[in-house]
Amino acid sequence: MTDHIYKKIELTGSSTVSMQDAIENAISKASKTIHDMRWFEVVETRGNIENGKVAHWQVTIKIGFALTE
Repeated sequence: MTDHIYKKIELTGSSTVSMQDAIENAISKASKTIHDMRWFEVVETRGNIENGKVAHWQVTIKIGFALTE
């Protein structure tokens, strides 16, 4: 079994649709430049309220990816 070394970065995704969409937006954008992503963890969730309703979601996540040679 090969040992793996991981690096973590923190990103904040946003969406007017849902928390899950905000997470997926962040991961999708990161995947364009970061390779070998393995996992994510939700660090913080917040939103913007307009007229008594949720208008915008912001979800901060940490993404772990493997370092390669």
